[in-house]
Amino acid sequence: MTSSRILLIFIALMTLAACNDSSNHTTPAAANTPTAVPAPPPAPKKVALVMKTLTNPFFIEMEKGARRAGKEFGIDLQVKTGSQETAIEQQIQIIDELIQAKVDAIVIAPGDSQRLVPILKKAQNSGIVIINIDNQLDPNVQKNEQMKPVPFVSVDNEAASYQSAKFIADQVSKPSQAAIIEGIRGAENARLRMVGAARAFSENPNIHVVAKETADWKIDEAHDVTRRLFASHPDINLLFCANDMMALGALRYLQESGHKNVLVAGYDALDEAKSAIKKGTMAATIDQQAAEQGYQGVALAVRALHGETLPGIVMVEAHLVTAKLLK
Repeated sequence: MTSSRILLIFIALMTLAACNDSSNHTTPAAANTPTAVPAPPPAPKKVALVMKTLTNPFFIEMEKGARRAGKEFGIDLQVKTGSQETAIEQQIQIIDELIQAKVDAIVIAPGDSQRLVPILKKAQNSGIVIINIDNQLDPNVQKNEQMKPVPFVSVDNEAASYQSAKFIADQVSKPSQAAIIEGIRGAENARLRMVGAARAFSENPNIHVVAKETADWKIDEAHDVTRRLFASHPDINLLFCANDMMALGALRYLQESGHKNVLVAGYDALDEAKSAIKKGTMAATIDQQAAEQGYQGVALAVRALHGETLPGIVMVEAHLVTAKLLK
């Protein structure tokens, strides 16, 4: 056998061996890696807005502002109210239910500055963020309950009520009698509005304040209070009411009884009050931007839930509303 033939046989054998080795080699199957499932988005934060009532248009505007913030920040906004502004026990019950529901934050316009503090302390202890709007919780009661600082959103109630009462006080140049119809006396904003109005009247030496009575923010009570005031003091010609609902009740009595030349100032800039100002039956009111207070309260709650450090007080600007402004 020639050497070349032997070489060819060797090459053929090597090729066959390589083919057999290749046929016995298997490629491992691709790993059965499951397709990654994206994590569900986090549930929106639950923020509750607790107001006194929705029977007063002021709080309807406040809710509008809060809902605007809720939509903007993508939260689950729950709105809770009492049946009326004096339903303090109902507000307390609402907050207790919100604690059980484990909401993340409560934005509250309290009906009373003192009686709501213990239940809000309980909410705070359970990890719920508390934001106070409109009517300030009593700082001394908060301190006694050992509450953590609660941010507050409102206007300068004393300064704003001073503007409203001063507008009518400045129109008096002869001896005159004045009366003040207050809100709920357990509410700090009611106290401040009374103080501001009293200060404005005291600056005019011609004015003598003959009475200060509460009508608990209510239109019907204000009607009855005004009737009693004029029964005792028929010569009253200046009347400051700490909200427009009470001013409207007073105006109703004045119209029914035929009393004229009584300057009435209110607070809240409700549409009905502005209409009365245009007609000349009411002199002035205060726009304290209810919607903005609701918006800012919810915005602060969201910031707190994101771990931000909040300011202690956020003041919303109040505006005097008169016939000149409404022209």
